[in-house]
Amino acid sequence: MPNARTAHLSRRGILAAGGALGFGAALAACGNDDGKSSGSDSGTAAAKSGPWTFKDDRGQTAEADKVPATIVAFVGVAAALYDYGIQAKGVFGPTTTKDGKADVQAGDMDVSKVTVLGNEWGQFNIEKYAALAPDVLVSTMFDDAGTLWYVPEESKKKILAVGAPSVGVSVYDRQMTEPLQRMLALAKSLGADVTGDKVAQAKKRFEDAAARLRAAAKAKPGIKVMAGSASQDLFYVSGTNLSIDLEYFKALGVDFVEPPEKAKAQGGGWYESLSWENVDKYPADIIMMDNRTSAIQPAAITQATWKKLPAVKAGQVIARNPEPILSYDKCAPLLEDLAKAIENAKKVS
Repeated sequence: MPNARTAHLSRRGILAAGGALGFGAALAACGNDDGKSSGSDSGTAAAKSGPWTFKDDRGQTAEADKVPATIVAFVGVAAALYDYGIQAKGVFGPTTTKDGKADVQAGDMDVSKVTVLGNEWGQFNIEKYAALAPDVLVSTMFDDAGTLWYVPEESKKKILAVGAPSVGVSVYDRQMTEPLQRMLALAKSLGADVTGDKVAQAKKRFEDAAARLRAAAKAKPGIKVMAGSASQDLFYVSGTNLSIDLEYFKALGVDFVEPPEKAKAQGGGWYESLSWENVDKYPADIIMMDNRTSAIQPAAITQATWKKLPAVKAGQVIARNPEPILSYDKCAPLLEDLAKAIENAKKVS
């Protein structure tokens, strides 16, 4: 997932595959749309007073005199908080597509009502960030070093110098259930009602979906699933041992293609890079394809080797979001879709 190609691989390339598969190709073309401002909706639904603290996954405690009202967050985090009734004021990361519509990573947010500080890798408009007078900065982390996702390393000190406390939620080398719980706790601290029917129903749907996926995997033990991402020159096969979704699906019994550690080394341990000529290296009955805008989508893949894959010919290709929006509402369908694919899959590999 990424961090993005290790030095360069670290931040740039890991994204090209693995957990955050698919970034590499898109990163090369960082534009100069440094951020679009829109709307003036005030930040969050929370209206609590009194001191606020939250201990994040770096072990650091963010503190403020009152519950943060002006929240700036990585777009996927903002989308998760939105599902809990918390509105971010500013976002960074893939928020709008080239035609101005909401990116898949923006979830249900109205992207016209947030200030976009940067829509692509490496973009973060510090002036606009400071002008928002943020109360807190929140992002995910795809490593164990505390690196805040999509906060540019080269300008990190200036960004943090604005003065808002930062919060990091780890999505590295753990199962999906843990960051889901952490995001819920963060939303609660920011004033969300996490005890109402809406959250309870979403959690039950997630738990039911997990049970369904476990049952599907048990009923069809021979079905092999491959997680992939497409770029112009390379096809990336994700390993399961770092990505929160794949680790969880595997724990529920799904049988995944797992490239050897040596093959994943160039992808920071996240993925193996294959030329399109070798895209048939691993037999698979179902292929889960990176649905982020940084990756080429299956309908646009023209390589003949892809079209000849048994899973492709059988129509057994489904979407995968390597950066799940961490609300129960958004994660339940991910389990349901995979369960349905396994239930309906024919053995073709």
